[in-house]
This record gives sequence, structure tokens and C-alpha cells, in this order.
Amino acid sequence: MSAWNPLRLLGLAGMSLLRDETSVISILEYLPTELFPPLFILAFCGRHSEALKAMVQAWPFVRLPLGGLMQTPHRGTLQAVLDGIDVLVAQQDRPRRCKLRVLDLRHTGQDFWRKWCGDGAHGYSSTLMAPVAEDRSRAEQSLTPVVVFIELHLKERTMDRFLTYLIRWVEERKASVHLCCKKLKILSMSMENIMKVLSRVQLDCIQEVQVNCTWHLSTLAVFAPLLGQMGNVQRLLLSHIHVSALDEQEQQHVVQITSQFLRLHHLRDLCMESPSFLEGCLDEMLRCLTTPLDNLAITHCLLSDSDLSHLSQCPNISQLKGLDLSGITLTYSSPELLPVLLEKVAATLQELYLEQCGIMDSHLETILQPLSRCSQLMFFSLRGNLISMAVMEKLLRHTSGLPSLSQELYPVPQESYSSQRILQPGRLAQCRAELFEILRVLGRPRIIWISSSPCLHCGDNTFSHPQPIVYR
Repeated sequence: MSAWNPLRLLGLAGMSLLRDETSVISILEYLPTELFPPLFILAFCGRHSEALKAMVQAWPFVRLPLGGLMQTPHRGTLQAVLDGIDVLVAQQDRPRRCKLRVLDLRHTGQDFWRKWCGDGAHGYSSTLMAPVAEDRSRAEQSLTPVVVFIELHLKERTMDRFLTYLIRWVEERKASVHLCCKKLKILSMSMENIMKVLSRVQLDCIQEVQVNCTWHLSTLAVFAPLLGQMGNVQRLLLSHIHVSALDEQEQQHVVQITSQFLRLHHLRDLCMESPSFLEGCLDEMLRCLTTPLDNLAITHCLLSDSDLSHLSQCPNISQLKGLDLSGITLTYSSPELLPVLLEKVAATLQELYLEQCGIMDSHLETILQPLSRCSQLMFFSLRGNLISMAVMEKLLRHTSGLPSLSQELYPVPQESYSSQRILQPGRLAQCRAELFEILRVLGRPRIIWISSSPCLHCGDNTFSHPQPIVYR
């Protein structure tokens, strides 16, 4: 008796029922709610198109998380689901049981299927899966557009057949179906196809934008007006935007791009990798920020003294939790600029990355005092700089009073290298012993990591798997 499995029996009953799709359709009005998800899975996996179409029209939940079942999109099963939605939106009055408002094609929703089809089937609590409030009028329900959520990772020169079919379907039903996307990621696609896809998407639904492809500044300027329509974007990542020379036309492109930030009223995280066009123009972008940032990353580019000065004076960075200036040569700037910047963010800063910034002893000593006032700091990385043991000791002393600091990444002290900049294992072992003794004298439990400077040509570390120095 212990081997009896009711879920297995339920599955066998469902498969038997699906042999005659007409019988399935006839009982949907009376089928208990908890049996809809397991029967839907069987119909989906078995590609029972007519049963799927009918089940969509009777779906008793607000959301249908179809993407959780679609490891590889199958056009036939997707078309059956969309055909069911077509019937719904064409009806003046929806079927009594149907509560469907959202079709979710993202790779999410596995929890929903587990809750309804596993041992915890009756333990659901998500409001996203709950029925719509009963007091809504039937007329109001029939007028509400169906929202389709999709993940948009645009990474091919031409759109795949699944996306092409979906875009065409939405285009023909734009009054009754809204296509939404929370996260937009562009890896490689022609601007023509990008514009075609985004013309069918509710742009104000997008919350995160990542552009990880090699674009010229003029291409980004074409994309910028679309970005300006994404008024609810909270996180923006731009990488490797190329510019040959900032002539008058390119400067106009910079204005076209930065002016769109005026419309991003919810922007919190801004990450710009290799933004060569910002040198000498950073103030134009900073002036267009309308809300305080939580995280700012400007990496692997050149910034002028005036850029850093404008950055340290910008009111919208005073509440930063994360700051990443890795790959920006800070040694050419006026020595007071970096300390002023750290003073600006000292009260809120939690993560600080200053990797490969050309920082040496004299530069580091100027920021020790403001660094010691970063009371919320949890993560600090100085990898890829050239620091002596003497200044490393000062650094450890100044940061020993930071209560939240738990992850520290430092460069191998310069005494560990030969005059030809070759890492010497014996010298490294001696430096590690000295660093451990410094931690012991300071008396606070602490873990620090040290690693050698990456090769300037290949980015590789000759000491790629460092061991932590632990004092408990």
C-alpha cells in the first residue's frame, strides 16, 4: 500500500481523458480548479491542440506561466494557446470560469507548476495566481487587454521564427493584446529589426536595458529616442560604444543620447563600460539625471579632471551604494578629486571598485581618511594597482574600524616582485606572513584576498587562484 501514488494515478487518468479531446472540452466547466494545471501540462506535452485551446478559454487563474513549460518553443502548442486567447478577446462576455489576464512566456513560473502539480499543490499563496476579485463587472473584464510577457534577448541578425510569429500575432491584435518585457538585452541585431520588435512592445513596461553589442555612437543616437520612451527603466547598462573622434556631428550625437536621461525618472543603476564618448562630456549626462542613483559604474575609459570634478559635485550621486571606476586612470587627475568624491558618498557607500586605476602609494594615502568614514562599506577592491607593504598596512589600519566590511581584494604588495616585475613566490610568502601579523595586531577577525596585477596585454593573472589571509 505504501507504493500507491495518487499523482501517478491522476496522470494516468488525465492521459486517458485526453485520448478523446472532445470529452475534455465538455467537462472543463465542472473541472475542479486544482486539476487544471496537471491536465494542462499533459495536454501541452502531448500537443493536444484543441484541448489546450479550450483550457485557455476556461483558465481559472489570472496568469498562465507558459514559459515555465517551454524549454524549446513549439509553434503548434503556442499557436493553440494563442488561438484560445483569440477566442477570449473576441467575446463580449468571457466564460464564467476564465480569469486569464496575463500570458507569461518568460522562463519563470516553475513554482506555480510545482505548487499545483506536486506535493505542495494546495499550499499556493501567490497573488499573481489568485483569481481576479469577484466584484469586477463582466464588462470591465471583457475590455481588459491580455498582457503577454516575454524575455527579449535580441542576439541574432535576423529574428527567429518564434519571435517573428509572436510579433506578427501581436501586431494584428494591438488593441486587445499588449506585449510587455521587463528586461531588454541587445547582443547583436540590426537596428531595423530592433525597431520592428520594439514598435510592438509596451516600452514603459521595460525596467532593465542592457546593450552589450559593439555600436558606433551614431547607432546609439538612433536608439536613444526609444530609450527615452522607457520611462520606468531602473537599470541601464551600455558597453563598448565606439567613437572615432568627437567632431561636431559626434558631439550632437552625445547630446541626443544624454538628453534622453531627462525622461528616465526611475533610473537607479547606471553601468557604462568603455564609454569613450564621455571624455570631456560627462557633465552633459550628469546634468540630465533626474533622480538619485543607487549604483554607478563608469569603467575602462578616459575621464578628464573636469569629468571627475563634475562627478564629485553631482547631487544625484550623494546616495550611492555602489561605485565602480575600474580601468579609469585616476593618477593623471588632480589628487584632491578622488578624496572629494569619496567624501560625497561616504555615508551610503557599500561597494567600491577601484581596480586597475594606476593607483600607487601617494594616491592611496590621499583617500585613506575618507575611506575610513565609509561606515556602510561591505566590499572593496583595489586589484591591479601598485601598492607597497607600508601603505598596505596603513590601509588595513584605516579600514579596521569599518563594521560591515567583509570582502576585501587587494593587489600583491610590490615587494613581492622582482625588478623585472616577475612575481617571486618566496617574497610573496613573506608578505603574506607580514599581512597576517598586521591583522593579528589589529585584533579584529578579518579575511583579505590578494592577487597579482593582471597582464596589461591579455588580462590574465599569473597568480589566478589566491588563498585568503584569514585572521579569526
